[in-house]
Amino acid sequence: MPSEMTAHVIEEYGDPDVFERTTVEVPEPGPDEIRVAVEASSLNPVDYKIRQGALPDFAPEFPARLHCDVAGVVDAVGENVSAFDEGDEVYGMPGGAGRQGALADYVVGHAGTFAHAPESIPLEDAAALPVVALTAWEMLADKTSVDIGDEVLVYGATGGVGHIGVQLAAWFGADVTATASSEAKRDLAEELGADATVDYTETDVEAYVDEHAGGDGFDVVFDPIGDEHLETAFEAVRPFGTVVTTESSAAQDLDLAPMHANSLELGVVLVILPVLLGDRQDRIGEELADIAALVDDGAVEPVIDERFAFDEVAEAHRLGESGDFRGKLLLVNE
Repeated sequence: MPSEMTAHVIEEYGDPDVFERTTVEVPEPGPDEIRVAVEASSLNPVDYKIRQGALPDFAPEFPARLHCDVAGVVDAVGENVSAFDEGDEVYGMPGGAGRQGALADYVVGHAGTFAHAPESIPLEDAAALPVVALTAWEMLADKTSVDIGDEVLVYGATGGVGHIGVQLAAWFGADVTATASSEAKRDLAEELGADATVDYTETDVEAYVDEHAGGDGFDVVFDPIGDEHLETAFEAVRPFGTVVTTESSAAQDLDLAPMHANSLELGVVLVILPVLLGDRQDRIGEELADIAALVDDGAVEPVIDERFAFDEVAEAHRLGESGDFRGKLLLVNE
């Protein structure tokens, strides 16, 4: 076993070119931890926001190894771990926020932040799932419940969280209306299971509520975008309905009067919180096990727009920040 490994780190916050390729010590797993030989990671907004310095409370110590998602093979098992053995193929969300992440040959994390990888897709593709699938799952299965025939509106339906949200809502049996800004994205949303699509740049809220939610509003509005979308979500949801979101930045100046007027529920998800707190980390692995079963049943599949080598992490971050892609961007440890 080598004592050193290749890693891509940041020594300071900055633009995508701040990443440096370097050599660091191979981390040892402590009690309740496993070490994983990294096959792949993927890019999420939290990753580039940490790199930018927008989330300093989430950043690992410098030199910081970023990226929360990982898929790979268990290389070493710490004390008290019985769920995994060396050689197991796993995927998870062990670090990248609060502790060192996946942009290296090896990553160490609490065993509870991993699950056995889905068997029906390539191992590296599983790295596209943890953050977005956990987020979508918690939005639809934890912060609210979706029943057969419920009318669910999904914003950003071909983004990372959104494209999983469409598939999960459809699997729950909902009537799914998906928003997207281009015809190609709306076509993809339909392929993923949306019953109807809306060009939100050309259609106002009242019009698509009338057409797709009977004029009363949607039972659930799924908002992984925030900003002005969170405000329109309150217009699109029915009285006594639920808005689920991942964003808090828009809430600073948000008028909550519509929530009171229509007795709405608002659920906010920060899926990396167990890692940041070092608490309740087992819930991550439990939910990832459920998600792996859905993948193997054909209910959920990650859409991977483009693949990059770890050495191309700056290029991946630039594309991620541009928003000019669908689904996920994968980084492969070649």
